[in-house]
Amino acid sequence: MSNDTPRAVSPDVLRQALRGLKDPAGRDIVAAGLIEGIEVRGGLVQASLLTERAQAAAMEPLRREVERVLSAQPGVTNATAVLTAHKAAPAAAPAAAPPGGRGHGHGHGHGPAGAGAGPAALLLPEVKAIVAVASGKGGVGKSTVAVNLAVSLARQGLAVGLLDADIYGPSLPRLLGLARKPEVQGEKMIPLEAWGVKCMSIGFLVEEETPMIWRGPMVMGALEQMMGQVAWGALDVLVIDMPPGTGDAQLTIAQRVTLAGAVIVSTPQDIALIDARRGVRMFERVRVPVLGIVENMSYFCCPACGHRAEIFGHGGARAEATRLGTAFLGEVPLLVDIRTSSDAGAPIAASAPDSPAGEAFAAVARAVREKLASGATAAGPKIVIE
Repeated sequence: MSNDTPRAVSPDVLRQALRGLKDPAGRDIVAAGLIEGIEVRGGLVQASLLTERAQAAAMEPLRREVERVLSAQPGVTNATAVLTAHKAAPAAAPAAAPPGGRGHGHGHGHGPAGAGAGPAALLLPEVKAIVAVASGKGGVGKSTVAVNLAVSLARQGLAVGLLDADIYGPSLPRLLGLARKPEVQGEKMIPLEAWGVKCMSIGFLVEEETPMIWRGPMVMGALEQMMGQVAWGALDVLVIDMPPGTGDAQLTIAQRVTLAGAVIVSTPQDIALIDARRGVRMFERVRVPVLGIVENMSYFCCPACGHRAEIFGHGGARAEATRLGTAFLGEVPLLVDIRTSSDAGAPIAASAPDSPAGEAFAAVARAVREKLASGATAAGPKIVIE
């Protein structure tokens, strides 16, 4: 083999490069087992650094140093490190264990100690209602609906937050016109604010073109950070823009917060409705009420002549909601103004609330509020995974 051929970077080599870095307690982070995982895809590297939730702020300088050291290694073109806190970090030193086990990791529940089998405490206790906006597939405008739903709820007088749970494809920065990192105060990140809504997204923390090539544990750790280590404060509603599909992110959120309900977004066409059906069934399996279905891109009205064209069909989501025994929350037209306002970072629910699209989103928000106020979902279900 030619000496000019670059050697593929490996997790073991990268771990060796991190030896000698010390955590705030003075421990070698590799020897102490704090490097939970290193994923390598070509020249892209993602590392997860295990910590306790209460130590996240103190660990931030170390996280940046891990990124610096990894980025400097031959063959690495981009390195990202994330703090994870989904299990207790290794103890700083051996300690006398109480009878029956080692005790709890910070922020965990009251299950058997030592094995870490106890359920973690639910996050976001100050939020009155958490609403997941989901779809069975991508490309149906779920994020656009989530953003405009959150803005419409805020315009109706509620204290609203918006969490972008799509780690692989975060879209909130573009849709909200935000391009800065959140500040850190003490142990918490301060959510950004736009259009009357508190916001958090992994897209605020990384460059727009940086791919998030992470496996499940790293995704779950990032989600827990954005829920538990962000100063959301007291909110009436937190809207969570879920990733498409029915995988790790959906289960993590269902297990770690009390969801008041889910809003399913679909287009009228049959292929989208099939996937919307899967989304409804997934939430049923984890005992989360489905508040209803929104039909996005329901019809197109020509801005020149007013002619209405049902490009993807029409009424399919309403019929599917009836078939599934859930509510139909409303239809949103396919309009150029929605696309241009979204690209400009000015949601149409805020920039043109009296337009047909703005009124459509306001109607969906009113329907969601009515469902939340009905009492059927306000108490929140107990999450059970079958």
